[in-house]
Amino acid sequence: MAWALKRFSLTKNVPLAISRGTTAAVVRLELTVERGGICGRGETGGFETGHRSYDTESVEQELQTLLPRLNTLDSLLPQRLEPLLQALSPPARCAVDLACWDWWGQHLGQPLWNLWGLDGQRQVATSVTLGLGGVPAVLERLNRWWSQLPATRIKLKLGSPDGLDHDRSLVEAVASAVEDRRQSTGASVELQVDANGGWSLDEALSMLQTLDRFGVVLLEQPLAPDADPQRDLKGFAALHPHCPMPLVADESCWNLGDLLRLAPAVDGVNLKLLKTGGLSSALLMARVAGELGLDLMVGCYSDSALLNGAAAQLLPLMRWPDLDSHLNLVDDPYCGLPLEDDRLRPSSDPGLGIRPRERR
Repeated sequence: MAWALKRFSLTKNVPLAISRGTTAAVVRLELTVERGGICGRGETGGFETGHRSYDTESVEQELQTLLPRLNTLDSLLPQRLEPLLQALSPPARCAVDLACWDWWGQHLGQPLWNLWGLDGQRQVATSVTLGLGGVPAVLERLNRWWSQLPATRIKLKLGSPDGLDHDRSLVEAVASAVEDRRQSTGASVELQVDANGGWSLDEALSMLQTLDRFGVVLLEQPLAPDADPQRDLKGFAALHPHCPMPLVADESCWNLGDLLRLAPAVDGVNLKLLKTGGLSSALLMARVAGELGLDLMVGCYSDSALLNGAAAQLLPLMRWPDLDSHLNLVDDPYCGLPLEDDRLRPSSDPGLGIRPRERR
């Protein structure tokens, strides 16, 4: 068995600005395991949520330290790997988890969704993201998306450092463009809002009427995540009774404990594999969420088709896919994630179904 780790870079076509800053390019890590002529791959990297942060160098050091122990293993059974993974950060654990699942799926000749008994033929429209900026720049980005694909789900980032008046002007302008699109094409286009924790409770409450008036169908993480779990829950609980659209937790929800804690005060959660530590935990969280009546989003950071292809294995369980980061890259080294118009489905190839792109 041979494990290996390498760096690669990703560059965005259009830099993305959210309430916590702007990203134009990132460095990512690919972890591979080879055995019996099969290569399993996992992607990871640094990210931050306002109250928790992991840099790529630290994640890389974790994995480099772990490699000698991984190379002595005689099994890729996830259950046997668990003792090694417990001490790892979520993004480091994610890389190992994905590489193992990819290897096992290829070894068994099946995509993961099929091994899990899911409907991998179900296609779901992904949202596409509009970052923060001036109104003309945001509308130009929207039209650029529409020149690339139908984009029937629009996610608008709010929580602008320029204040609520600017947020309101963005909602009004994008909602007007969405309505024009509906009338000119006949397509149903929905508008979602993600404040990335950029509002206080009072600000969030004051924005609800505007969001409702302009037909926003979902509000994601309006409040800053709090390191204290009970204070974090208190904010959602205070907002939820007044929120006329589904309220979704992202930065506040990392693991099953968070999901259970937040369930009474939200309508859904956003599962991102770098937060959950990979597919194993994300699948468990998705199953529990279904039992609790919570809707699900599966999201991304500045991820390539490899990590988004892994997340896509969960698409049959998702109401709100948000896997558009690979569609905004100039140098994605991977391919294989099916897209028809703006509808995603998981690959039908074994494992994650994602392969390195042939270089010319």
